Amino acid sequence: MVTQNPSAKETSVRARLDAVVHEYHQRGDVARLLESLAHFAATASTEELVTAVEPYREMHEVAGPIYEAIVQREPENARAIVTLANAYWLTGRGPDVVSGLASRALTADPSNRAAWHLWALSESSPRSRVNRWQQITARFPDDELAKASLADNAAALAGAENDPVALKLAVATYESLLATASHPAQRAALENALKTLKNWSL
Repeated sequence: MVTQNPSAKETSVRARLDAVVHEYHQRGDVARLLESLAHFAATASTEELVTAVEPYREMHEVAGPIYEAIVQREPENARAIVTLANAYWLTGRGPDVVSGLASRALTADPSNRAAWHLWALSESSPRSRVNRWQQITARFPDDELAKASLADNAAALAGAENDPVALKLAVATYESLLATASHPAQRAALENALKTLKNWSL
């Protein structure tokens, strides 16, 4: 009896998923795709699923069902939960669903920045969304993406509600980003944003 080595087995699992996706591209049958993915997921380990689906992470009709199976199998796998939440977010499943998954991921792993970002993105209230980004920047002071999101959301809130406190927060956050920016295009964009905001009269 010949024992199949891990790399060959992974190749076989990947080939099976490739065949499922190829059939979907040929037939465009979503119901058939979901049925095939459910069978595929049931016959592979979590590690094999993660490896096989990696090239299809941006193909959310494939990645979503695979990660649904992984999360059902491993309900405290923060990385898998975040990947599923991201797939849901990009396919318009709604902020409540995504926020719930992000909260689950944070419970499982409070250090997962992607979960924090999705938690903030999925908040529908502009003011509450600003508050969430503030919490993230306090927790991760070097997270420039979070700072940029905080500044953008605070500026939007200031414009929508004539809120001088939000305007002050936006200006301060953009100035913080400018202080560490090194790329000329990034500096120019921040300087333009600050010039615009400082000319506002609320």
